[in-house]
Amino acid sequence: MNNLELFISYLTFEKRYSAHTCSAYKHDLEQYSAFILKEFEEADLINVNHRIIRQWLSSLMENEMDARSVNRKISCLKSFYKYMIRLGKMQTNPMLKIVSPKTAKKLPVYIQAEKMHNLLDRVAWKDDFEGIRNHLIIELFYTSGMRLAELMSLTAASINFNQKQLKVLGKRNKERIIPILPEMAEHIKKYTQLRNALNPDTDFLFVMENGKALYRSAIYRLVNKELGQVTSQEKRSPHVLRHSFATEMLNNGADLNAIKEILGHANLQATQVYTHNTIEKLKKAYTKAHPRA
Repeated sequence: MNNLELFISYLTFEKRYSAHTCSAYKHDLEQYSAFILKEFEEADLINVNHRIIRQWLSSLMENEMDARSVNRKISCLKSFYKYMIRLGKMQTNPMLKIVSPKTAKKLPVYIQAEKMHNLLDRVAWKDDFEGIRNHLIIELFYTSGMRLAELMSLTAASINFNQKQLKVLGKRNKERIIPILPEMAEHIKKYTQLRNALNPDTDFLFVMENGKALYRSAIYRLVNKELGQVTSQEKRSPHVLRHSFATEMLNNGADLNAIKEILGHANLQATQVYTHNTIEKLKKAYTKAHPRA
């Protein structure tokens, strides 16, 4: 097992990173490896210095990769070389002299509440298995703020109908409890009955009509398609629904710490980004209403 494979195995089994994150890190390291092999004829990732790393990062930015994506690759390399030092394969960390490029702060993109209510309550949904399932997926994302990977990992055992709550497996396999409304519980029951009638070959809650687990890209596509009925904005993803949930909770007076717990954020700083949307909303209201504005 080479060093790259050792690192991915460490992320998977010790750090318990999601399959999506491990795949992204593996792709970054393979891209980096291909660069140093082509430019420096170096096949081993541990035989490098900070100058070589800087050249790779510079080449990415010259190809117009945005700072956020470059920083993700820097984060990958930091984790990789930290692990190599831990294994005793390296004595000096070449990332210590690498400075991350500054990124412009972007407000989370979200969909306004009236548009979401229009989609969930007034748009005509098919009354078959697929229509009921798709409506439930959109509703769950919007009313719980869960991540795509978290929704995919739901099983029948995740649902407590008596307590009206869901047990979600978040990042680093951390469990958290998300409350659900009585109406949502009834929607889940209705879907579950239809799902079980298919005799699915998986424990996962969301399945296709052939009984197999619903896969990531299919969920992404259906969210993009359904949101397209009420908004023309470019970003229409499960994460936009997560942003929409958090923004509306904050706009309606929810405590920031409560939102943090529901979202499964590790720290309050990650949740505070949603306050910017609220401030922008207040500014617009002020500008529109105040006679001196």
